Amino acid sequence: MTRFIYDQFAKDYLSELLSPIGQVTASRDVASEVREIDVYFTPSTATQDYVEMLGILGKMATTTALFEPFCNPVTVGEVCSCLGKLLDVRAEVERRSRR
Repeated sequence: MTRFIYDQFAKDYLSELLSPIGQVTASRDVASEVREIDVYFTPSTATQDYVEMLGILGKMATTTALFEPFCNPVTVGEVCSCLGKLLDVRAEVERRSRR
């Protein structure tokens, strides 16, 4: 659940920008505990022009990615929380690939 209006804006904005080049899932739950990834992105076919127009965001969206936008400077705890989500998702993907 989005707690702040900035969070919802960032999720909507990233979804709009990234949807032409892949699948976007806003507010994806992380299984290990009740935590949420702001934007989970899976790329699909994309026009190179659009990817280049997005600049650094387009480069970041060339592979599956987790986006956690912040409106204020990020604290060490927030970075650790994001890394934890990333590691949880990676472990989930590895478990699925072993099946």
